[in-house]
Amino acid sequence: MDKVFLKDLKKQDKYTKFFQEWAEQEFKTHPDEKKLIENLESLSQSIGIREGLVIACFDYRNLNLAFFTGEVEKITGYPESIFRKKGMEASFAMLHPDDREEMFKFQKIVFENFHQLTLAERHTFEFSYTTRWVHRTTQEIKWVMAKVRPYLIDAAGNFAMDLHIIFELHTPPKVKSYDWTYSYIQDDGTRVLVTKNSPNNKEVKLTKKEKEVIQLILNGNSSKMIAEELNISANTVATHRKNILRKLGAKNMGEMVKILASYDF
Repeated sequence: MDKVFLKDLKKQDKYTKFFQEWAEQEFKTHPDEKKLIENLESLSQSIGIREGLVIACFDYRNLNLAFFTGEVEKITGYPESIFRKKGMEASFAMLHPDDREEMFKFQKIVFENFHQLTLAERHTFEFSYTTRWVHRTTQEIKWVMAKVRPYLIDAAGNFAMDLHIIFELHTPPKVKSYDWTYSYIQDDGTRVLVTKNSPNNKEVKLTKKEKEVIQLILNGNSSKMIAEELNISANTVATHRKNILRKLGAKNMGEMVKILASYDF
């Protein structure tokens, strides 16, 4: 049965296609990579044997599992051999079908937002999610929560490997489907937290100059006053306004100001 399942996974490769952007990053070598994996081995010896706990490390360079604890077989019903040979595909296959699409959407959000951050901010980035696993043999649905952070950010600032600490939830959560959050510390020390229920926040990608224009707009400045304050031309201010309207999905200035009022810039 395992051989048949593994053969199917090898043929389909239908889940890792959602992670091609990750794999296409121009990765740089990391001198401490071997030591980092050895540290995971040590960590698993001390806490990885706890019931309902899985430690896993996805490698986005080859879209595979760089490390995982044996506890995963007990919780999921999938043999270790499956994860070692086809780790990422096997991991996605055991997700509840209704949660997969949301998970793929969230991974794209993580990728896009992580790469907008400064290198210092990237090192503070972390995310969590709650989802359902379907046990391979019993078809029992198990709720799990994962805390995730970059485990290896290479010399170019690429997200090469992550670290998952996954807990089985013995009591179903309040959420009924895939749920998520992500957070990071800005260079000025401010913590940014985005949740699935704050979709507008995660979709806005504003430049530093656009944020300056926004703050001046909210302070009631005209385009002429903004141009003088930022020492730019009126045409440049107009371009910034158009770009901000587009990014916020606002139809006019009144709607833009209304949307901006709900943001913490």
